[in-house]
Amino acid sequence: YLMLHNIDTLGASVDPGILGHHIDGGSTLSFEVIGRRLEDRGGGLALVDGRPRLVEGLAMPSEQAEFSLTYYNSMTTWIEIDGLLDIMGLTRAELNDAAKVDEAVRKLAMRLPTYVTLKDVKKRWGHAQEDVFPVAQFEKLWGDMTALPEVACRFFATTTQRGQQLKAQAQLDPWHRDGSAAQI
Repeated sequence: YLMLHNIDTLGASVDPGILGHHIDGGSTLSFEVIGRRLEDRGGGLALVDGRPRLVEGLAMPSEQAEFSLTYYNSMTTWIEIDGLLDIMGLTRAELNDAAKVDEAVRKLAMRLPTYVTLKDVKKRWGHAQEDVFPVAQFEKLWGDMTALPEVACRFFATTTQRGQQLKAQAQLDPWHRDGSAAQI
């Protein structure tokens, strides 16, 4: 088993109780979600064609649709390793074959959407000199694995302190006031 989380999800930790729920559920992937707050931007838990799955904000038809979701995706994921390898058509013994692993990863990635976002990146040269460059970011997002029919997924509602992300300096004060800092 493996637990994966974003670096900015500071409250994420290996919790034996949640791991036990993941194991007992027999799913390949279990995702932790938290109650959505106004400042949460990104994916959420939605019912799509009768199946619960994570949907990225970029895939939503509008911001209003994104904010109508009750749960926010903290991206803390519990993974059953052999199940993930099976989805990719790999065995543990084949992990030493870099070409085979590369091919399996690329084949799986082709089944997931690619998101393109435009951003400005600031380059500081020193001596009060800086430039801003427009860049295009191409990414595939882990939560989109929940759309694949052969991937058994579960979702656990956890506390805000466990799943809240800290992305900007402006979030420090509310993060401290709501008990998230004390939990860590």
